[in-house]
Amino acid sequence: MIDASSALTVRVLTLFPSMFPGPLGFSLAGSALQRGIWSLETLDIRQFASDKHGSVDGAPYGGGSGMVIRPDVVDSALESSDESSNPVYLTPRGRPLNQKIVHELVEQKDLTILCGRFEGVDERVVKARNLQEISIGDFVLSGGELAAMALIDACVRLLPNVLGNDISVVEESFENGLLEYPQYTRPKVWKGREVPLQLLSGHHKKIKKWRHEAAKRITRERRPDLWAAYWEQNVTAKD
Repeated sequence: MIDASSALTVRVLTLFPSMFPGPLGFSLAGSALQRGIWSLETLDIRQFASDKHGSVDGAPYGGGSGMVIRPDVVDSALESSDESSNPVYLTPRGRPLNQKIVHELVEQKDLTILCGRFEGVDERVVKARNLQEISIGDFVLSGGELAAMALIDACVRLLPNVLGNDISVVEESFENGLLEYPQYTRPKVWKGREVPLQLLSGHHKKIKKWRHEAAKRITRERRPDLWAAYWEQNVTAKD
C-alpha cells in the first residue's frame, strides 16, 4: 500500500511531450511509476500558442542567432498546469544541481519542470514566475528534456520503497559530502586483481573504516572542491 503523503507528483512542460517517460519508464523509476510512488504529467507548451501556426518563439531583441521562447506562451502553460509554488527551469546558467537540492525538491512532493529549447526562455517570465534556475552541469544540451529526466531520476530514487535497501541511499556519493567508496563482487581474484582483504574479513567495523577511508581518498584525489568542503565541515569546524 503506497502512502499518498509520500508520493511525488512531477509535471513537465515541454515542446516534446512524447519524449516522456522515456528512460524513466524502465528499471527503478519505471517500477515506482507503475506502483504509484510517483506520477508523471506532461504538458505540451505548443498548445498555448496564440496563433494558428502554433508559434512559440521569436527572434531575440538586440539580434543574435537562434530563437527565444515567448513569455506569454510559457506563462499560459504554467498558469494551466497547477504548478508548484516554485517551478524549476532547467538552464545552463542555473545553480549547479547537487544532492542537497535534490532532497529539497523531493520534500516539496510536487515538482513542476520547464524544459527550455532554442536559445532559452524570455527572461521576463523567469522573473515573473520566480522560476528556480537549475543546471545539471557545465555543458549545453539541445533542450531541457534530457536534463529533466536526470533530475527526475535523482528525485525518484530518494522516495520510500523505490530502492530495495534504503541504507544504500545514505552511503551513496554526495550524501555525506564524499564520493562513494569502491565496490567489489565475485570472483575474489580477477585478472590478477584481488578484492581488498578488509572486505573479506567479516569484521563490520573494519569494513566500515576501510570504506570511509577509501571514500575520503577518492574524494581528495578526484574532487578537490568536495574534499575542501568536507574538510571545512568535518575537521575545521571541530577545532
